[in-house]
Amino acid sequence: MNDRTAISDQELIRQFISGDHQALEYLINRHQRKLFSYIMLIVKDKHLAEDVFQDTFIKIINTLRAGAYNEEGKFLPWAMRIAHNLIIDYFRKSKRMPFKENSEEYDLFETLKVYEDTIEDKMIIGQIHADVKKLIEYLPEEQKEVLKMRHYKEMSFKEIAHETDVSINTALGRMRYALINLRKLINENNIILTR
Repeated sequence: MNDRTAISDQELIRQFISGDHQALEYLINRHQRKLFSYIMLIVKDKHLAEDVFQDTFIKIINTLRAGAYNEEGKFLPWAMRIAHNLIIDYFRKSKRMPFKENSEEYDLFETLKVYEDTIEDKMIIGQIHADVKKLIEYLPEEQKEVLKMRHYKEMSFKEIAHETDVSINTALGRMRYALINLRKLINENNIILTR
């Protein structure tokens, strides 16, 4: 292999896309230690870290071949983000969080509480919260308002009713429909409330 130490990541990517497979090999070797260390720091299991590392580069190769890479000059942070998402997916599938079946009697937000302080749990819970927050924005305005007041501002239903100038029963009804609709959105978007 030619000496490519002075070649930028972006140029190596361009060479790989043009058909030079050694360019990708050099790119992997250049970032292997940092990326593997990052994965290992989180998963704390060598075999799992090797699997995630491999899956990360499979995803990178597929993205590059599809022409979907646009993180100019930021290859390593992009690769770490891919690894991070794969780790979250792994822990979501392998570790179950206490979860109650969908019903009107349970509060969806109860499933989002952190029960352990592991790095993996914090990552997954953070991602779940981010996913749910995005979905909340799709709710009708009145439902979204009540849900945010109740769960993010920790207001009582009496305070919500006063603030929105409706009866307590109306505020409760809006909350009920907000949770029903949010559950539907979660199911439709295949968000897994597990860690």
